[in-house]
Amino acid sequence: MKGFVAITLSILLFSCVQHPGDSSEVEAPSMVLDTIEGVAAGTLLRGELASDFIPARPLDIWLPSSYDGTQKHNVLYMYDAQMLFDATTTWNGQEWRVDEILDSLIIDDVITPTIVVALYNGGQRRNFEYFPQKPAAQLQAAFSDSVLSEISKRYGSDSSFSVNSDNYLRYMVEEVKSFVDGHFTVHTSTASTAIMGSSMGGLMSMYAVGEYPNIFGAALCMSTHWPGGFAPNEEIPAVFNAYVKQNIIPERVGKIYFDFGTETLDAMYEPFQDNVNVVLEENGFVSGENWTTQKFPGAAHDEKSWAKRLHVPLIFAFGK
Repeated sequence: MKGFVAITLSILLFSCVQHPGDSSEVEAPSMVLDTIEGVAAGTLLRGELASDFIPARPLDIWLPSSYDGTQKHNVLYMYDAQMLFDATTTWNGQEWRVDEILDSLIIDDVITPTIVVALYNGGQRRNFEYFPQKPAAQLQAAFSDSVLSEISKRYGSDSSFSVNSDNYLRYMVEEVKSFVDGHFTVHTSTASTAIMGSSMGGLMSMYAVGEYPNIFGAALCMSTHWPGGFAPNEEIPAVFNAYVKQNIIPERVGKIYFDFGTETLDAMYEPFQDNVNVVLEENGFVSGENWTTQKFPGAAHDEKSWAKRLHVPLIFAFGK
């Protein structure tokens, strides 16, 4: 494994991106991957893939101990890379423990071998990169500027309500996925590709599978932050329920997972998630088969809580 990584890191990696509706291929900028210390299991690689869609930022790729370049692995895309692997570098001293948990599940033959592509958030722009753009457009059309200004402040900005999540998805699908598929030994099928996040990252995972069901076979949405809990208008959740009604249907989406805890911010999510559950049932999802929603009493809205139950969505997506 170490020898394989050393060879990989000694070269410049290139990828070709084919844009939808365009048969031409363009060469993406080169990226050098460095080995990052601090993970307890597997190997963490980091580079910076230039993008036509979002400001430049790092990109992490975690390879389990099972990865030697000869056997194809699934690919799990995860939001908020800053919080996934090393508690000594996070803002709150917590981490998801993705490397330890995922590697253990693979070694114990509980899930099929999987790599992680960890996507960095945009810092102060995080909530606007993670706010689903099509529902946002409906909110802009339906509500006054004063309401939108209040929503904007609630989501961490004094600027006008402006989202960039569609471009973030294009970065993931057209640039990152093209790079990963071209340079790592991975399955490229929908069934072998999943997207995962928590809070606004959970909301964005739902949106990703709704917009790109041909790319992501499963969306794993932990502590999903359904908008409306802090907002001054009860119609806001209805906009998201309508999006789920139209786009998250079994004919389009392979698997979808939701969960929530009962402490701190998670304590407000249950009624919103219950409404979404009704829509999913009406759409034809079958609980325990292609959809599940789970409640974790005592769990809070933090990385320690997500780490404790991380195995649950991983088994749902890639379990044997």
